[in-house]
Amino acid sequence: MKRIALAAVAGAHGIKGELRLKLFTQSSDNLMRYETVYVGGIERKLESVRPGPAGAVARIEGIADRSAAEALRGSLVEVERSALPPLDPGEYYHADLIGRACVDRDGRELGRVVAVENYGAGDLLEVESQNGKTSLIPFKPGIAELDGEQIVLDPEFLA
Repeated sequence: MKRIALAAVAGAHGIKGELRLKLFTQSSDNLMRYETVYVGGIERKLESVRPGPAGAVARIEGIADRSAAEALRGSLVEVERSALPPLDPGEYYHADLIGRACVDRDGRELGRVVAVENYGAGDLLEVESQNGKTSLIPFKPGIAELDGEQIVLDPEFLA
């Protein structure tokens, strides 16, 4: 099963085993919809999540003290891809774009999506071309568009 990272453990919060999380989702509320998460690859029950000073603070079953929480620093907090909410037409999860082939309008392969970034002005696809160079391409109609299982993009935007 494919897992999707929703956060990373940034360290311990307090002495009772709570975890400071760096969120990869818009709010801590998005984590609360899951009873079960994978922390460092181990399935665990998510007991609570609340907003924190720089992300979120979570309590995970089986983590009862500061040293246990610190031991998880750098671990990913993941869920099964199948547990994510269904999408409306035209919506997508960034994780679903990674690895997709990028082609021109004639269907010639130009490369693959290796990452998706967003610095506030919209999604950017990091595309690795067949010669190994990478380019950041705006994921916007007319420039790069999702078409079935592939991304159709304007080759003028490649480095």
